Amino acid sequence: MDERPRSLRTMLAEAKDTSELMIDLAYAGVYFNDPGMCEEVAELEELLNDLVQDMRAVCILAVRRPAEADSMAAVLQVISAIEGIGNAAIDITRIVTHRLGIPGELIADLSNAEEVSHRVWVRDGSHMARRPVSALELPVATGMRIMAVRRERSWITEIDGDLLLLPGDVLFLRGSPAGIVRLHELAAAPSWSPPDAAPSDALTDLDRAVDVLVEMKNISEAAVGLAYSALALRDRGLAAEVGHLADRLDEMKDHLQLWVLRASANDVDPSRLRGLLQLSHVAEELGDQANQMVWLIIDDQDFHPVLAMALGESDVVVVRLPVAVGAAATGRSLAELQIDLEPGFHALALRRGGRYLYRPRGYVRFEEGDELIASGPAEGRARLAELFGWRFVDAADDDPTAAAELVPLARR
Repeated sequence: MDERPRSLRTMLAEAKDTSELMIDLAYAGVYFNDPGMCEEVAELEELLNDLVQDMRAVCILAVRRPAEADSMAAVLQVISAIEGIGNAAIDITRIVTHRLGIPGELIADLSNAEEVSHRVWVRDGSHMARRPVSALELPVATGMRIMAVRRERSWITEIDGDLLLLPGDVLFLRGSPAGIVRLHELAAAPSWSPPDAAPSDALTDLDRAVDVLVEMKNISEAAVGLAYSALALRDRGLAAEVGHLADRLDEMKDHLQLWVLRASANDVDPSRLRGLLQLSHVAEELGDQANQMVWLIIDDQDFHPVLAMALGESDVVVVRLPVAVGAAATGRSLAELQIDLEPGFHALALRRGGRYLYRPRGYVRFEEGDELIASGPAEGRARLAELFGWRFVDAADDDPTAAAELVPLARR
């Protein structure tokens, strides 16, 4: 019996989460040079392909009148973009599976990332085995949060505190790399040490290419996150920013290719450069797919309500929170607030004075009037709102498409 969800709304939410997980794991596979993690991405691709096929079938069957065709065409465009994001993840894994090679300088730069993805098996007799997720308090203990669990051949992407972890489960997590050692201890997994990030004797042009590529990776991930946010919030400003990021990625790819060609003329092993070119192509493709999604908003196309409903109900929700007068967050930095640990949200962008700061660093301090765009678990949304001086009031039951309203904490 086919147990895949038949609701378009549910399948869209699952496809979004799956595509983002694939990108996370693909980059992690490159960072750890882990073919096993790349195989996990390939398995997720099979799941995503099934979802894409089912969603397209549902869209076609749902159109009854010509007037419905335009809004459903918009849904099909988003589905196509999600499929493209999944394909980009597979292209990333080819660096490992096809042994394209990357410079040690890239591993060194990636090791400085504030967040990485990781995979760990739960061993029988470990601290994790046969315990619910809520009892482990992993965001506090390790700085990492569970994104998905593979149990034999099944994938669990809806992670809640009641989920009981069993021996043999494979956990896929994202968070601070500093917590990986402790994570292995809790799972009774073999000891772990970071990959060798010692830079080789590289020339300046190669250093520049690596620096550009790391920035392209960060911008492409931000573009995808902001594109989903723009659709969920139906925000033209965010959609325009995604377009700007896509244009910037195009320019950066041109610069990177130039520096790679210069480096190849200076006794640098060309086999180490192939992976750089592959990653730059993928980063540009991710930007293009993100831009394809938000074009629905920029072009004022008919917007089917199922898009906002589905993308707003995925495992990871997106919130936009202004810094209210007198809020607890005022004057404090991201590092001080530790919203990545509790309530488990990741800052996608910060808007200040009409400009966006993408993937803000921990030293950034909040000011009154700033606006944070962040993603994280639905259960942590209320706590995050409180830090910024707000509370959420759910929409009326008779309007399932309406978003929850932000109300200042002073109002009751």
